[in-house]
Amino acid sequence: MTLATEINQLFPQPLWQWFEQICAIPHPSGHEQALSLHIQTWAKQRDLTVIVDQVGNLIIRKPATAGMQDRKIVALQAHLDMVPQKNADTVHDFVTDPIRPWIDGDWVKATGTTLGADNGIGMASALAILGSDEIKHGPLEVLLTVDEEAGMTGAFGLEGGMLEAEILINTDSEQEGEIYMGCAGGVDAEISLPLQWQTAKPADLAFTLSIAGLKGGHSGVNIHLGRANANKLLARFLAGHAAPLGLALSDFNGGSLRNAIPREAQCSFTLPPEQATALQLAVTQYQAILQAELSSAEPALSLTLTSAAVPANSLQAASQTTLINLLNSCPNGVIRMSDEIAGVTESSLNLGVIRTQADNLSIICMLRSLIDSGRQNIESQLQSLCDLAGAQLVLSGCYPGWKPDTSSAVMAIVNDTYESIYQRKPEIMVIHAGLECGLFKQHYPNLDMVSIGPTIRYPHGPDEMVNITTVGQYWTLLLAVLERIPAKSNH
Repeated sequence: MTLATEINQLFPQPLWQWFEQICAIPHPSGHEQALSLHIQTWAKQRDLTVIVDQVGNLIIRKPATAGMQDRKIVALQAHLDMVPQKNADTVHDFVTDPIRPWIDGDWVKATGTTLGADNGIGMASALAILGSDEIKHGPLEVLLTVDEEAGMTGAFGLEGGMLEAEILINTDSEQEGEIYMGCAGGVDAEISLPLQWQTAKPADLAFTLSIAGLKGGHSGVNIHLGRANANKLLARFLAGHAAPLGLALSDFNGGSLRNAIPREAQCSFTLPPEQATALQLAVTQYQAILQAELSSAEPALSLTLTSAAVPANSLQAASQTTLINLLNSCPNGVIRMSDEIAGVTESSLNLGVIRTQADNLSIICMLRSLIDSGRQNIESQLQSLCDLAGAQLVLSGCYPGWKPDTSSAVMAIVNDTYESIYQRKPEIMVIHAGLECGLFKQHYPNLDMVSIGPTIRYPHGPDEMVNITTVGQYWTLLLAVLERIPAKSNH
C-alpha cells in the first residue's frame, strides 16, 4: 500500500474527497452560505430532494437502496460551520481563504488554523453516503445545521415537522471507540463593567504586556486538561503588581471565542519612569513562576513586554481596582466533576473573551453543565460577583442538555455493531460539550439519537487534527449501522 500524499487519496476516498471540497470553501460560523449552495447544487444534480428552512438549515433526502425501503428513516446530522481560530503569526481570512490541510503521519492537520474536522468530517461522511450508489441503506435524511459553533442558531430554529426520521445519528463526537448518548447544556454570559477614565500622565512610560503560546482548545471537552486561560493569567499578574508598581491601565483584551479556551491576551498601561526596572523584574519573575507551574500543560507559554506610545486616557484608580478584582476572582475552568459518570466534567465556565470599550469592559463567558442546577449555581455565582463589582450580567442562548436514554434502540444497534466489527466493547459516554441533540428533542421528543465520530484532537484551536485511521473506523461503523437499521413497525 502506497502512502497517500494528498487527503483525497486517503481511505475512505469518497469521504476525504468531500472533506477536501469542504476545506476549499470558507465556512466559519455565520458564513456558511457558499458551502451550503455548493452542496445544494450538487444534490439537485443527483435528483435528491433539497430543502432549506427559514434559518438556513439544509435537509437532503435520498430514497432507500433496493430491498431496504421498509427500514426506519434515519437522519445523518452534522453542522455546516467551523470555528475560526488561527495562530497570531498566521495570515488567514476565514471568510475568503480556504483551509490548507496536510498529512502528518496518521493525522490530518491545518496550516496555522483550525482544520474544521469538527464537524467537517461528519458532514463529509453524510455527503459521501448521499453520493454513493453502492452503500446499502434505508430512507435517508441528511440534516446540516447552521451556526452551531457560535450559538446553535440552526438547532434552535429547526421547526417541528421538518424531519421525517425516527432515528438521528449525530456525527459531531470526537473520540473513536466512544458512543455518546448525552451531552451538557449551556448558556452564554456577558458581563458589562462600567469604566471611568482620566487623562494619562504624559511623563509616564507606556507598555504592552502580552501572553501567548498557550494551547487553548475546546471549552468543553478540553476544560479538564489543566490548560491555562490567557485572560486569567494576565489578571493574576495585574492583581499582584498593578498597585505596587503604580500601573494605570488603558486597555485589556483577550480571547476570541466564548467556546475556545483563550490562548492569547494583552493589556496596555502606563507607570512612573522610576518603576520601569521593577516592572521588567516582575514580568521576568512571573514568567518563571508560570513556567514552573505550567511546564507540562503549557510548554510554549510566553510573556512579552514591549514599549508603547503613551495613550490619551487611562482608568481611574477605583475603576481599575474593580476591573482587576472582577477578572481575578471570576470563576474559570472545571467547577465540579460528575458524581454519576467517572472522569466527566459536570459543570464548567470558560472566561472566553474580554474587550475594552469606550465606556465599559465586556466579558463573555460560556457556562456548561450536565444538570440544570449546576448551571444555575454558576449563574448565581456570577450574579453575586457582578453585584459586588457594580457590573451587569446578561444570560442568553441557553440550550438544554441531552439526557441519556438507557433504553435507546439505536444505541444498542451501534454498540452491538461496534463490538461485532472490532471485537471490543465501545465506551458509552456523556460529553461535556453542546451537541445539538438536546435541542432536537424539543420538537422531536420521540427521536432516537446517538452520536459517533472519529478521533479529533484540540478542536476549536489551531492545533486541531483528525486521526486518519479512526476516520476509516468511523466510516466502517456508520455504514454497518445503516445496514442494520430495523424495519418500521406496523402500527
